[in-house]
Amino acid sequence: MSKIAASILAANTMYMGDAVRKILDSGCDAIHFDVMDGVFVPNISFGPNLLRDMRQEFDAFFDVHLMLHDPLQYIDVFAASGADAITVHVESETFSQAMKKIRTRGLRAGASLKPETPASALLNIEEAPDQVLVMTVEPGFGGQELMPEMIQKIADIRKQGYKGVIEADGGINTDNAKRLANAGVDVLVLGTTFFESTDPKELVRWIHGLGK
Repeated sequence: MSKIAASILAANTMYMGDAVRKILDSGCDAIHFDVMDGVFVPNISFGPNLLRDMRQEFDAFFDVHLMLHDPLQYIDVFAASGADAITVHVESETFSQAMKKIRTRGLRAGASLKPETPASALLNIEEAPDQVLVMTVEPGFGGQELMPEMIQKIADIRKQGYKGVIEADGGINTDNAKRLANAGVDVLVLGTTFFESTDPKELVRWIHGLGK
């Protein structure tokens, strides 16, 4: 069964609480929480206080994706604010130290790859991550089209022997979701597609049926 993590980056920021309720009521498996610093990627998003407030209000799995130049200095605050999983980029300056810190906090540790970073970069990681997040668009802004060559990258990660969870994020819709699942993706991160859906419950049901 494929899982779905809905990205609140695509939600209307005036109604974030309603967005989380919609995600949970639709049967999504996780809330994807994108954090951007305007340096590592060309956008600025949310901070730990929003995560803390959501954690206090909702019983959900919070999958935090740190798109930061120096993720290490933010691991503790996001862990304390309620993250269940924290993913950091292999291209970031403090990747290795951040991964170790995530594990010391007892959280699921994830490694993310930008589109230009090859699958082979994962072979250099000292300890295999619990999850790998493949960016299927250039990170920073929602609403982009999926880069089709990223599907082969996902397949290559599986061919390298990676047995953990693979997530894909960016430009995912009903036209390409099945190809991603067939390539080895376990979790599909949907933003614009989810929030613009006229029947989000049916969308989630369909995603859950992929890979059966």
